[in-house]
Amino acid sequence: MQIPTISVVTEPDREKALYTILLGFSTDPFLRWMYPSAGNYMNACAAFDAFGGKAIDNGSAFVANDFEGVAFWMPPGAEADEERFVEEVEKFVPKEKHETMFAVLEEMEKYHPEGAWYLPIIAVDPSYQGLGLGSQLMKKALEKVDSDNLPAYLESSNPRNMSLYERCGFVTMGEIQIGDSPVIHPMIREKQ
Repeated sequence: MQIPTISVVTEPDREKALYTILLGFSTDPFLRWMYPSAGNYMNACAAFDAFGGKAIDNGSAFVANDFEGVAFWMPPGAEADEERFVEEVEKFVPKEKHETMFAVLEEMEKYHPEGAWYLPIIAVDPSYQGLGLGSQLMKKALEKVDSDNLPAYLESSNPRNMSLYERCGFVTMGEIQIGDSPVIHPMIREKQ
C-alpha cells in the first residue's frame, strides 16, 4: 500500500471534508440512530460542521489524499458551536429522539477531560476503508498531540473502529447508552 499524503484542510475545502464525513458515517450506528431516514441524514453536514468544524479554523483538521479520509482534531480550549449544532439536529433528527440524544450528549460531556486534544470526527470514504487511511490520519495528529505532551480524547460511536483507537494507545473509559441509543465508548490516550 502506498503511504497517503496527509495535509491540513483549509477553508476553501471545508465542504469537501464535510462530504467525506457524511459518506464515512453513513453506516455509523449512533449517527444512523439519530438520522434513521436517508433524506434527513443527507442534511447532517451542517451539524458535523458545528460539532467539529472549528478544527479547520484551528489548522488541526487533516485530510488523506484527495479527501479519501478526514480527521477533525480540536486543540485544548476549542469548543464546538453548540448553539448551531443544537439548531441543526433539532431540524433533522426526529423529535421523539431529542430527549435521549441530548441525554447521551450530556453524558459524553461528563467524560471529556480538560486540557486534552479532542477528536470529535474521523471518517474515511467507504470506497477507501480498509486501506490504512484512518491509521495514517491518527498518526499525523498524534505526532502533534505528543509534541504538546498532552492527552487525547475521543468517543467511539462504532465498535468497528475501536481496534484502531486501541492500537493508537486509547483505552475505554466507560460506556454511554441511554434508552434505545447505541452504545458510545469514551476513550482516553494519556500523555506519551
